[in-house]
Amino acid sequence: MRIKNKEKLTSHSNVYGRKIVTELLDAGLDALDPYFRVKQFIKVENNKIILNNEGFEMKDDPHSGPVEFNLKDYDRVFLFGAAKGIQRAALAFEEVLGDILTAGHVIGKHGEEIICKKIGVTLAGHPVPDSFCVEGCKKIEELLKDVTERDLVFSIFGSGCGSLFTYPAGNITIDDISRFTRMMQIEKGVPTSDLNQIRTHIDRFKGGRITRVIKKATHVCTVTADPSKMATPVTRVPYFEMLKTNTFFPTVATASTYDDCINIINKWDAWDETPDSIKEHLLSGTCETENMSVEEFETYGCRFFGLIFKDSTVYPAVRKKAAEMGLKCIMLSEYMEAEACQAGFVDGNLALCCERMGEPFSAPVVLMSSGENVVTVGKEKGVGGRNQEYCLGAALRIAGSEKIVIGAVDTDGTDGPGGFCYKGAPSCLSGAVIDGFTACIAKEKNIDLWNALKTHGTSEPLWLLDSAVEAVTGVSALDLRIIFIGD
Repeated sequence: MRIKNKEKLTSHSNVYGRKIVTELLDAGLDALDPYFRVKQFIKVENNKIILNNEGFEMKDDPHSGPVEFNLKDYDRVFLFGAAKGIQRAALAFEEVLGDILTAGHVIGKHGEEIICKKIGVTLAGHPVPDSFCVEGCKKIEELLKDVTERDLVFSIFGSGCGSLFTYPAGNITIDDISRFTRMMQIEKGVPTSDLNQIRTHIDRFKGGRITRVIKKATHVCTVTADPSKMATPVTRVPYFEMLKTNTFFPTVATASTYDDCINIINKWDAWDETPDSIKEHLLSGTCETENMSVEEFETYGCRFFGLIFKDSTVYPAVRKKAAEMGLKCIMLSEYMEAEACQAGFVDGNLALCCERMGEPFSAPVVLMSSGENVVTVGKEKGVGGRNQEYCLGAALRIAGSEKIVIGAVDTDGTDGPGGFCYKGAPSCLSGAVIDGFTACIAKEKNIDLWNALKTHGTSEPLWLLDSAVEAVTGVSALDLRIIFIGD
């Protein structure tokens, strides 16, 4: 199990409800380990690499079916990629392929333990990219510089690659992109879905450009993030719809244009604050330098597989655990993208309505939701994360309730940029678990929760209140939020 401080989280206040919420969060986190999914996906048999398609394909994939690569047709096998927690997937590839794997390189997040043995690892900046991102990309570039028709290349990408897989294009520097990312995402609270559209146009590798680099080789794209996240209700989005709407995965077709990028920057009143090199690059973009289209991607004959689908991992795991506890589990929101503390206020009010009126859901009940909220930090310097802000916002709304417990985590185990410096605490919390007693205890201890939200310094009060989640890092399928309303 991935939550490391269960005992502390469940030792006070609404102990019964806290145990339920903590176990449900842990069940969801534990279901996300890509190591075991890779072991189900790939095997080596009779001098062939065999890929299992069942449970790993997009809906309506026109190339559907198992895949076999006869090793007599290939001289070398490579692996590369970038994501938070990517090493668990890379390690499984490493173990399955053994001596067949020629070499590989992946980019993970600062703070992760290096566990790969043969595949090289660079740890880099997230959510704000740094020079280590460029260093990792250059190592990947060197690895793949002379691939041929007799090479087989596996790529792995997932949540976090928008920052980690950063290789500035043209005259843009990594400092320009770092400054731009901080301004857009942290100071202005721009959603990742908007920022990613710009990222793909100011990079040497994103937007399918890396696939052009290795087009001679046979390329198998795998992703550790759920490529179906835009589907509502919870179901896998069709293959071509994924390609036509993608703004995230760097090896496939990308939906936006240079004009879209300029419009997004203007929408957020950020044009004057955008580095000149980025503005010049976007303004000079042409059809010839545009991101890869769906039609172009299809000419390369790549296969695309999802290692983690929430509809077959996280959600079933939480529902199964709830059923074991005798509780009904209802999906409240499959993809929420809102200001984190405001989302906490809304969900807190909803939970109170369920508790007091039995509407819209009668207790006892578990409400589950996912998505990726935002935090508009401005010029504040507090240390926290979106799930922490969500929980503190909810704590202020449900103050006094004896039946409600709410928990939220980023499924990769790191909620926010990190940088938390407190004795015995991790540098980055994973999220939080709060209840109706949290705000009252905070007041007794002279901990100002409203000021914590105002300054975005949520990690310290949650840690002091024994309500901060500390978890083992892994891959991300966005956030997991659990609301429990007791009978």
